[in-house]
Amino acid sequence: MIRSLNTAATGMVAQQQNLDVIAHNLANVNTTGFKQQRAEFQDLMYQTFRASGAITAGEVRAPQALQVGLGSKFVASATSFLEAPLQPTNNPLDLAIRGMGFLQISRPDGTVAYTRDGSLKVNSEGVLTYNGDPLEPRVTIPTGARDVTIAPNGTVEGKVGSSQTPENFGQIQVVMFANPAGLTRLGQNLYAAGGGSGDPQPTTPGENGSGEIQSGFLEGSNVQIVEEMVRMILAQRAYEINSKAIQTADDMLGVLNNLKR
Repeated sequence: MIRSLNTAATGMVAQQQNLDVIAHNLANVNTTGFKQQRAEFQDLMYQTFRASGAITAGEVRAPQALQVGLGSKFVASATSFLEAPLQPTNNPLDLAIRGMGFLQISRPDGTVAYTRDGSLKVNSEGVLTYNGDPLEPRVTIPTGARDVTIAPNGTVEGKVGSSQTPENFGQIQVVMFANPAGLTRLGQNLYAAGGGSGDPQPTTPGENGSGEIQSGFLEGSNVQIVEEMVRMILAQRAYEINSKAIQTADDMLGVLNNLKR
Protein backbone atom coordinates (compact mmCIF):
# COMPACT_ATOMS: atom_id res chain seq x y z
CA MET A 1 0.00 0.00 0.00
CA ILE A 2 2.82 2.37 0.83
CA ARG A 3 4.22 1.75 -2.66
CA SER A 4 0.95 2.81 -4.29
CA LEU A 5 0.87 5.99 -2.19
CA ASN A 6 4.33 7.02 -3.37
CA THR A 7 3.62 6.01 -6.97
CA ALA A 8 0.42 8.04 -7.17
CA ALA A 9 2.18 10.99 -5.52
CA THR A 10 4.79 11.02 -8.32
CA GLY A 11 1.92 11.12 -10.82
CA MET A 12 0.41 14.14 -9.07
CA VAL A 13 3.76 15.95 -9.04
CA ALA A 14 4.26 15.19 -12.75
CA GLN A 15 0.83 16.56 -13.65
CA GLN A 16 1.44 19.68 -11.57
CA GLN A 17 4.61 20.29 -13.59
CA ASN A 18 2.66 19.56 -16.78
CA LEU A 19 0.13 22.21 -15.78
CA ASP A 20 2.98 24.66 -15.08
CA VAL A 21 4.18 24.24 -18.68
CA ILE A 22 0.65 24.61 -20.07
CA ALA A 23 0.04 27.76 -18.01
CA HIS A 24 3.32 29.23 -19.30
CA ASN A 25 2.22 28.57 -22.88
CA LEU A 26 -1.15 30.23 -22.33
CA ALA A 27 0.48 33.22 -20.63
CA ASN A 28 2.58 33.76 -23.77
CA VAL A 29 -0.14 33.31 -26.36
CA ASN A 30 0.46 36.89 -27.56
CA THR A 31 4.24 37.01 -27.04
CA THR A 32 6.17 37.81 -30.22
CA GLY A 33 8.21 34.88 -31.48
CA PHE A 34 7.25 32.61 -28.55
CA LYS A 35 7.59 28.88 -29.17
CA GLN A 36 5.27 26.38 -27.53
CA GLN A 37 6.63 23.95 -24.95
CA ARG A 38 5.42 20.45 -24.16
CA ALA A 39 6.12 18.51 -20.98
CA GLU A 40 7.69 15.07 -21.50
CA PHE A 41 7.62 12.25 -18.96
CA GLN A 42 9.27 8.91 -18.32
CA ASP A 43 8.36 6.03 -16.06
CA LEU A 44 10.49 5.53 -12.97
CA MET A 45 12.46 2.43 -12.04
CA TYR A 46 10.73 -0.91 -11.51
CA GLN A 47 10.79 -3.27 -8.58
CA THR A 48 11.46 -6.73 -10.02
CA PHE A 49 10.04 -9.67 -8.11
CA ARG A 50 10.86 -12.21 -10.80
CA ALA A 51 13.02 -11.77 -13.88
CA SER A 52 11.90 -12.88 -17.31
CA GLY A 53 13.16 -16.40 -17.96
CA ALA A 54 13.65 -17.19 -14.25
CA ILE A 55 13.25 -20.84 -13.32
CA THR A 56 10.00 -21.53 -11.48
CA ALA A 57 8.60 -24.75 -10.01
CA GLY A 58 9.28 -27.83 -12.11
CA GLU A 59 12.21 -26.28 -13.94
CA VAL A 60 9.84 -24.18 -16.01
CA ARG A 61 11.10 -20.79 -17.10
CA ALA A 62 8.82 -17.81 -16.58
CA PRO A 63 7.82 -16.33 -19.94
CA GLN A 64 7.37 -12.86 -18.46
CA ALA A 65 8.93 -10.77 -15.76
CA LEU A 66 7.06 -9.85 -12.58
CA GLN A 67 7.61 -6.14 -12.07
CA VAL A 68 5.84 -3.23 -10.41
CA GLY A 69 6.49 0.34 -11.58
CA LEU A 70 7.16 3.16 -9.15
CA GLY A 71 5.59 6.09 -10.95
CA SER A 72 6.59 8.80 -13.42
CA LYS A 73 8.85 11.84 -13.61
CA PHE A 74 9.10 15.08 -15.59
CA VAL A 75 12.20 14.79 -17.78
CA ALA A 76 12.07 17.56 -20.39
CA SER A 77 10.16 20.51 -21.75
CA ALA A 78 10.31 20.02 -25.50
CA THR A 79 10.03 23.11 -27.68
CA SER A 80 8.06 23.24 -30.92
CA PHE A 81 9.72 25.51 -33.47
CA LEU A 82 6.84 25.38 -35.92
CA GLU A 83 6.38 28.72 -37.62
CA ALA A 84 3.64 31.01 -36.37
CA PRO A 85 1.52 33.42 -38.43
CA LEU A 86 3.19 36.69 -39.39
CA GLN A 87 1.61 39.91 -38.17
CA PRO A 88 2.00 43.09 -40.29
CA THR A 89 3.32 46.17 -38.49
CA ASN A 90 4.23 48.49 -41.41
CA ASN A 91 7.51 49.22 -39.59
CA PRO A 92 10.48 48.37 -41.83
CA LEU A 93 12.65 47.63 -38.77
CA ASP A 94 10.29 44.88 -37.60
CA LEU A 95 11.58 41.59 -38.96
CA ALA A 96 10.19 38.08 -39.21
CA ILE A 97 12.10 35.01 -40.37
CA ARG A 98 10.13 32.96 -42.87
CA GLY A 99 11.66 29.59 -42.14
CA MET A 100 14.39 28.39 -39.81
CA GLY A 101 16.98 30.57 -38.14
CA PHE A 102 17.58 33.07 -35.36
CA LEU A 103 18.86 36.62 -35.04
CA GLN A 104 22.09 37.17 -33.06
CA ILE A 105 22.07 39.58 -30.14
CA SER A 106 25.23 40.77 -28.36
CA ARG A 107 24.57 40.99 -24.61
CA PRO A 108 26.29 43.37 -22.13
CA ASP A 109 28.22 40.49 -20.50
CA GLY A 110 29.90 39.65 -23.81
CA THR A 111 27.80 36.58 -24.58
CA VAL A 112 25.65 36.12 -27.65
CA ALA A 113 21.95 35.26 -27.41
CA TYR A 114 19.51 34.27 -30.14
CA THR A 115 15.93 35.23 -30.81
CA ARG A 116 13.02 34.89 -33.23
CA ASP A 117 11.65 38.24 -32.09
CA GLY A 118 12.57 40.77 -34.75
CA SER A 119 11.19 43.92 -33.11
CA LEU A 120 14.35 45.96 -33.67
CA LYS A 121 14.99 49.57 -32.69
CA VAL A 122 17.69 52.14 -33.52
CA ASN A 123 19.67 53.48 -30.55
CA SER A 124 21.20 56.96 -30.18
CA GLU A 125 24.21 55.87 -32.24
CA GLY A 126 22.09 54.53 -35.09
CA VAL A 127 22.84 50.88 -34.26
CA LEU A 128 20.07 48.31 -34.73
CA THR A 129 19.28 46.80 -31.31
CA TYR A 130 16.95 44.37 -29.61
CA ASN A 131 15.94 45.45 -26.07
CA GLY A 132 18.87 47.87 -26.20
CA ASP A 133 21.44 45.20 -27.10
CA PRO A 134 23.05 45.45 -30.55
CA LEU A 135 22.32 43.07 -33.36
CA GLU A 136 25.29 41.01 -34.58
CA PRO A 137 26.89 41.68 -36.97
CA ARG A 138 26.26 45.34 -36.20
CA VAL A 139 24.23 47.42 -38.59
CA THR A 140 24.39 51.23 -38.29
CA ILE A 141 21.78 53.45 -39.91
CA PRO A 142 23.02 57.06 -40.34
CA THR A 143 21.10 59.91 -38.75
CA GLY A 144 18.51 61.30 -41.14
CA ALA A 145 18.44 58.21 -43.34
CA ARG A 146 15.16 57.74 -45.19
CA ASP A 147 13.39 55.04 -47.15
CA VAL A 148 15.18 52.36 -45.14
CA THR A 149 14.50 48.88 -46.50
CA ILE A 150 15.59 45.40 -45.47
CA ALA A 151 15.74 42.88 -48.30
CA PRO A 152 14.81 39.18 -47.92
CA ASN A 153 18.55 38.35 -47.91
CA GLY A 154 19.13 40.73 -44.98
CA THR A 155 20.68 43.64 -46.88
CA VAL A 156 19.88 46.96 -45.18
CA GLU A 157 19.70 49.97 -47.49
CA GLY A 158 18.46 53.54 -47.38
CA LYS A 159 18.93 57.02 -48.77
CA VAL A 160 21.06 59.67 -47.05
CA GLY A 161 20.75 63.41 -47.52
CA SER A 162 19.58 64.54 -50.93
CA SER A 163 20.91 61.46 -52.69
CA GLN A 164 18.35 59.36 -54.53
CA THR A 165 20.68 56.37 -54.71
CA PRO A 166 20.25 53.81 -51.90
CA GLU A 167 23.32 53.14 -49.78
CA ASN A 168 24.21 49.85 -48.13
CA PHE A 169 24.11 50.14 -44.33
CA GLY A 170 25.00 46.53 -43.50
CA GLN A 171 24.00 42.89 -43.68
CA ILE A 172 21.72 41.03 -41.26
CA GLN A 173 22.60 37.38 -40.74
CA VAL A 174 20.59 34.50 -39.35
CA VAL A 175 22.02 31.65 -37.31
CA MET A 176 21.22 27.98 -37.79
CA PHE A 177 21.52 25.17 -35.25
CA ALA A 178 21.66 21.44 -35.82
CA ASN A 179 19.24 20.94 -32.92
CA PRO A 180 17.24 24.08 -32.07
CA ALA A 181 15.37 22.13 -29.38
CA GLY A 182 18.64 22.02 -27.43
CA LEU A 183 18.70 25.80 -26.95
CA THR A 184 18.30 27.14 -23.41
CA ARG A 185 15.62 29.76 -22.76
CA LEU A 186 16.88 32.92 -21.07
CA GLY A 187 13.66 34.93 -20.92
CA GLN A 188 12.99 38.14 -22.89
CA ASN A 189 12.44 35.93 -25.98
CA LEU A 190 16.15 35.01 -25.93
CA TYR A 191 17.91 31.66 -26.21
CA ALA A 192 21.45 30.57 -25.39
CA ALA A 193 23.37 27.93 -27.29
CA GLY A 194 23.97 24.77 -25.27
CA GLY A 195 25.73 21.47 -25.64
CA GLY A 196 22.60 19.90 -27.11
CA SER A 197 21.96 22.57 -29.72
CA GLY A 198 25.26 22.34 -31.53
CA ASP A 199 27.43 25.27 -32.58
CA PRO A 200 25.80 28.35 -34.16
CA GLN A 201 26.19 28.52 -37.93
CA PRO A 202 25.77 32.12 -39.22
CA THR A 203 24.52 32.39 -42.78
CA THR A 204 22.91 34.80 -45.21
CA PRO A 205 19.09 34.66 -44.95
CA GLY A 206 17.66 32.32 -47.54
CA GLU A 207 20.84 30.25 -47.89
CA ASN A 208 21.86 26.87 -46.44
CA GLY A 209 18.30 26.02 -45.46
CA SER A 210 17.69 29.21 -43.50
CA GLY A 211 14.60 31.37 -43.81
CA GLU A 212 14.35 34.72 -45.54
CA ILE A 213 13.78 38.06 -43.82
CA GLN A 214 10.30 39.54 -44.05
CA SER A 215 10.49 43.26 -43.27
CA GLY A 216 7.44 44.98 -41.81
CA PHE A 217 6.19 41.86 -40.07
CA LEU A 218 6.61 40.14 -36.69
CA GLU A 219 6.19 36.44 -36.00
CA GLY A 220 3.45 35.72 -33.49
CA SER A 221 3.29 32.95 -30.90
CA ASN A 222 2.76 29.40 -32.17
CA VAL A 223 0.69 28.46 -29.09
CA GLN A 224 -2.63 26.89 -30.08
CA ILE A 225 -5.19 27.84 -27.43
CA VAL A 226 -7.56 24.95 -28.16
CA GLU A 227 -4.72 22.43 -27.98
CA GLU A 228 -3.55 23.88 -24.66
CA MET A 229 -7.07 23.77 -23.23
CA VAL A 230 -7.39 20.10 -24.15
CA ARG A 231 -4.01 19.34 -22.58
CA MET A 232 -5.06 21.24 -19.46
CA ILE A 233 -8.22 19.15 -19.14
CA LEU A 234 -6.21 15.95 -19.57
CA ALA A 235 -3.72 17.10 -16.92
CA GLN A 236 -6.56 17.88 -14.53
CA ARG A 237 -8.18 14.46 -15.03
CA ALA A 238 -4.83 12.71 -14.58
CA TYR A 239 -4.21 14.69 -11.38
CA GLU A 240 -7.68 13.77 -10.07
CA ILE A 241 -7.28 10.05 -10.80
CA ASN A 242 -3.88 9.98 -9.08
CA SER A 243 -5.39 11.70 -6.04
CA LYS A 244 -8.17 9.09 -6.14
CA ALA A 245 -5.53 6.33 -6.11
CA ILE A 246 -3.99 7.88 -2.98
CA GLN A 247 -7.42 8.08 -1.33
CA THR A 248 -8.17 4.47 -2.24
CA ALA A 249 -4.83 3.25 -0.88
CA ASP A 250 -5.46 5.21 2.32
CA ASP A 251 -8.93 3.62 2.68
CA MET A 252 -7.45 0.14 2.22
CA LEU A 253 -4.81 0.87 4.84
CA GLY A 254 -7.63 1.98 7.15
CA VAL A 255 -9.37 -1.36 6.63
CA LEU A 256 -6.16 -3.17 7.55
CA ASN A 257 -5.78 -1.07 10.70
CA ASN A 258 -9.32 -1.97 11.78
CA LEU A 259 -8.95 -5.74 11.33
CA LYS A 260 -8.07 -6.26 15.01
CA ARG A 261 -11.17 -4.42 16.23
